[in-house]
Amino acid sequence: MRWFALLFWLAICFAVAGLGGRWTAREVTGWYRTLARPAFAPPSWVFGPVWTLLYAWMAIAAWRVWLASPSPARSWGLLLFLAQLTLNLAWSWIFFRRHALGAALVEVAVLWMAIGAATLAFGRVDLVAAWLMAPYLAWVTFASALNAGFWRLN
Repeated sequence: MRWFALLFWLAICFAVAGLGGRWTAREVTGWYRTLARPAFAPPSWVFGPVWTLLYAWMAIAAWRVWLASPSPARSWGLLLFLAQLTLNLAWSWIFFRRHALGAALVEVAVLWMAIGAATLAFGRVDLVAAWLMAPYLAWVTFASALNAGFWRLN
């Protein structure tokens, strides 16, 4: 049962990754390529491997919290995790499908706060889970600056 729970969290995280990636892939070779890029923007190929690793770590973090004894802290942490995952998916839609750079910037700020809240909540249940979320928070911090740069230039 323990390993089925891990597969469950991996499936949820990679379903979000797959849907967001589908929206993104359609635009990367077209609209996204036409945008003025901030000087610190990495090449497009960097995003796939980074996000793959981050989604795997997110799933493992959620799984570790899921394995903890039932408690309000555990429930709250998992609820916040699902909320941030929903916001993560929404950002892909807003930025890549709607081409709304300013709205995406506002949304990524809310996403960043949700990731921080989920990370803190995870830390109350399982410290390793919180640390597994830390690179994701760092990457979204960078992605927020990148989003701001695209918005400013375009």
